[in-house]
Amino acid sequence: MPWFLFLVVLLGSGCGQRSDTIVSLAVHPTKSHIIYVATDEAVYKTRDGGQTWTPMQGELKRTRVLSLAIDPQLPGNIFAGTMGDGTYKSPDGGRRWLSWNTGLHKGTVSSVVNQIVFNPVRAEIMYAATITGVFKSQDGGRQWTEQMQGMTEVNFVVCLAIDPQRPNVMYAGTSGGVYRSRNSAGRWRKVTTGMVPVDAKMTSMALGINSLVIDPVKTAIVYAGTTKGLFQTMDQGEHWKRIGKGLEDAYISGIQLDPSNTQILYVATSRGVQKSLDGGQTWVLLNAGLETTSIRTIQLDPHHPRILYIGTNGSGLYRSVNGGETWTHLPLSPAIKGG
Repeated sequence: MPWFLFLVVLLGSGCGQRSDTIVSLAVHPTKSHIIYVATDEAVYKTRDGGQTWTPMQGELKRTRVLSLAIDPQLPGNIFAGTMGDGTYKSPDGGRRWLSWNTGLHKGTVSSVVNQIVFNPVRAEIMYAATITGVFKSQDGGRQWTEQMQGMTEVNFVVCLAIDPQRPNVMYAGTSGGVYRSRNSAGRWRKVTTGMVPVDAKMTSMALGINSLVIDPVKTAIVYAGTTKGLFQTMDQGEHWKRIGKGLEDAYISGIQLDPSNTQILYVATSRGVQKSLDGGQTWVLLNAGLETTSIRTIQLDPHHPRILYIGTNGSGLYRSVNGGETWTHLPLSPAIKGG
């Protein structure tokens, strides 16, 4: 199902009983036993590596969370992007949640926040990918301003990526392909050569980009997971090529790159998890232990890259401790009070 049609379906559904769909997940940058996950009905936190979970209370109970992000410099600050209610911030690891969405709403359109990313050098500078465009905050999320100059053909922004070596260089994944900015989102330019045909009709819906990952060593290399396979650029988006034998038409919802060996990639697809050892040229399917092969989100432990977590559409959360060879289900079991 195309991501924008899925969004319409999701908007029409309501919060109800406990969900087995994992929408988003985030691993603490320094304490990998702390993990946050968002389902269709709640946000949960574990402090013991997934053995027990605590549902987040307070204001988050009033809204549906689509994306989670942890401040890399002050990891007690957790941000949640929501379905129609902007962003929320927790300053204390999830105990309290505050609505921080000033400037995010565009006219009468509610703010659906698909992703939140931080400047790698100055984490108080943040960006939000929303269905009405890109927004920027320079004060840790208190105030947001629209940053859409040059992005005239499209409003639906699904994902963002910031060059870790040159934070002024950014990429935005949209419903119509990829845009690049070289001045911290001040101005965008469409960079879809080799990705979207020049004569494509309805360019605003030409190709849905679900995930963008930048090689942290050779940052001119960028991978784009799309509704129709995996693409790679070697020159900051000037030219793209479809890569990955067996991934030609796969719906790719997420990408993770092993920081200790950037030739190792993982992608989450509608057919399961696939892994490459050669920079995305060839892939193997790694579904041992999975009850559902429709993968919604994937996250790699930043300090132990052979440990991965995936969220599925329908059978919950899974973990692999051996680079994806096998997967173990992690039920969102509640913590015992007083324990």
